[in-house]
Amino acid sequence: MSSGQNVSRWPVVTSIVVALMLSIAPWPEVIANFRPDWVALTLIYWCMVLPRTFSVGTAWLVGLVLDVAQGTLFGQHALALSFIIYIAVKFHLQIRVFPISQMTLTVFALLAIYHFVLFWINGVAGISAPAASHWGPVVAGTIIWPILMIIYGNIRVTLRGGG
Repeated sequence: MSSGQNVSRWPVVTSIVVALMLSIAPWPEVIANFRPDWVALTLIYWCMVLPRTFSVGTAWLVGLVLDVAQGTLFGQHALALSFIIYIAVKFHLQIRVFPISQMTLTVFALLAIYHFVLFWINGVAGISAPAASHWGPVVAGTIIWPILMIIYGNIRVTLRGGG
């Protein structure tokens, strides 16, 4: 019975790994500031859907991997991801019943908080960045959220049907 539970986690773990790969893949300079936060969006979805399996600890570990992969301050993304995932898990029952428009606005708020925490940590460390590098991913992530919900929803339906 436990092996069936482990098998059902593989698609989720795979989607997190793909999100990590998308977050470090090179983008053209023109649109680099509008790269969505693939990891944050993926974690928000899975932590709202499966809060007992994937939660703040998962966000912390994935954030540390993201810090190492991107070469940022160690713990920066881990702290920011843990903070927004805590909020998402705390209110997951309320957020899940929202219509898609309200859920998208909620994801916008979570991404804005995520980038505010990153901005704050960079400010304390004396690292400056243009405003587009903070607001571009928030806007791009908000725009692609409904599409990611459909994709991850199909994966979730497959997991339920297969299990």
